[in-house]
Amino acid sequence: MRFTEHELTQALHGAAKTVLAGRKDVRKQKLDVDDVWRTMDKFERYQLLDGLGGQLLPVLVALPDVEVEAGTRATFTSQQVTEAVESVVGDSGGKLRRKAQVALTAALVTAALQHLPVRRDPDGLTSLDADADADDMDDIVVPDSLEGLEGFS
Repeated sequence: MRFTEHELTQALHGAAKTVLAGRKDVRKQKLDVDDVWRTMDKFERYQLLDGLGGQLLPVLVALPDVEVEAGTRATFTSQQVTEAVESVVGDSGGKLRRKAQVALTAALVTAALQHLPVRRDPDGLTSLDADADADDMDDIVVPDSLEGLEGFS
């Protein structure tokens, strides 16, 4: 699946905050995950994102291409996610270890997919109500050359 850089970043940050919410100190003290995220220094965030990125990004790229309409999020079935994880996870370790790794990675990918932003229309240069703005666009004049304008002679 082809995701934009922004979508991958949001998905990775969402998965990182999900993992952070599962930490023992955050759970026991009932801390707000966003506050903990803000108090982490850059290197701590980097370590968390780097570890998750190594696991999640290959799987997100391996997901099948689906058509995503503007204004919606990309959605995948649990079977599609599991197949993508199994294609990326190696055969190292025994059957039980591999099964646990597939289940854990699939859960992380599902958490990351829940944090994907809504897909925007790349061709939509104006707002969704294009007809209302069409009258405003008629007033704009684009010159054929820059001659005669200050600073462009």
